[in-house]
Amino acid sequence: MRIEAAEMKLITLPLKFRFETSFGVQTERHIIVLTLYGDGLEGYAETTMEHTPHYREETIAGAWELLEHLLIPQVLGKEFANPEMLWAEIRGFRGNKMTKAALEMAFWDLWAKSLGQPLWKVLGGVRTEIPVGVSLGIQSSVEATVEAVGKSLQAGYKRVKLKIKPGWDVKPLMAVREAYPEANLTVDANSAYTLNDIATFRKLDAVGLDYIEQPLAFDDILDHAKLQREIATSLCLDESITSPEDARKALEIGAGRVINLKPARVGGILASRKIHDITESYGLPVWMGGMLEAGIGRAANIHVATLPMFIKPGDTSSASRYWEEDIVEEGLEAKGGMMPVPQGLGIGVTPKRDFIDELAVKSAYISAASGH
Repeated sequence: MRIEAAEMKLITLPLKFRFETSFGVQTERHIIVLTLYGDGLEGYAETTMEHTPHYREETIAGAWELLEHLLIPQVLGKEFANPEMLWAEIRGFRGNKMTKAALEMAFWDLWAKSLGQPLWKVLGGVRTEIPVGVSLGIQSSVEATVEAVGKSLQAGYKRVKLKIKPGWDVKPLMAVREAYPEANLTVDANSAYTLNDIATFRKLDAVGLDYIEQPLAFDDILDHAKLQREIATSLCLDESITSPEDARKALEIGAGRVINLKPARVGGILASRKIHDITESYGLPVWMGGMLEAGIGRAANIHVATLPMFIKPGDTSSASRYWEEDIVEEGLEAKGGMMPVPQGLGIGVTPKRDFIDELAVKSAYISAASGH
């Protein structure tokens, strides 16, 4: 498989609702849509970082520069027999996992198409639909929170995740639990707490949560291990895990009992599969996280979530929850809390080229022949 050219388009896609977390409020997503061309085929991926480095260190501006001037030129015109070979070509560049993931994931799509297979089969997936939950941002009131949870449960989602932050945690959660005693509930703190908040987490033990996601620092595993020893509820690690090595070390010291696996955060699909295998060796589950992906990124995540240890419901809920119009032709819609895996070749979705062009605020085309 020879990579002959690449195209990037930076788009702004408005969300259907105000999404609040401990990081702040989000009303739109900024995405670089990446297309790789080779052997008459096209491979697609999208980036997950934003303009500001709130989730991890990467930004859209940095990703654009790295892709256009370093990573894409590094692979253009070269032959790669498989994704492992492509990763070997770019692994020497440190950090920037989400940027490198876009290139790697686009190649997975291209490669699977060259094999005439859907991505989930190439990966060794074991299911054709995956259980999905829903992630709810911080609501305007306790009453609005209870109402939003009720609507999500009525829609059939298998798990409801609520965003929390200091001052917005125990009270709304106790109200939700009282209203829905049997609901599968989790919370995501997005690194908003410290070990000084142990008393809060002990109160949350009474809510009966499946897990508490990333309560402490984004780059910590040691203090998470200390907290896990002090509370009954399982901790789930998100931002802390950026590589298979991180996953192994975290599980070895007991920093958590669950991992939220976001392929973009860990560098792509190869690393995701390795982390999946590590958690399997510990007998612990993973679940597929989400970064408010549009259809291309959402489809790739769905395929990865067909691997055996993705037991818990993930964040790949219906695209129509987020967008008035998605950037792919196929409707990625869950039914009864189950998301069908796209069955076309590769990631199984087709970009809406005209719509993407309409949304694009910046574009670049780079070919092996011309360099640009």
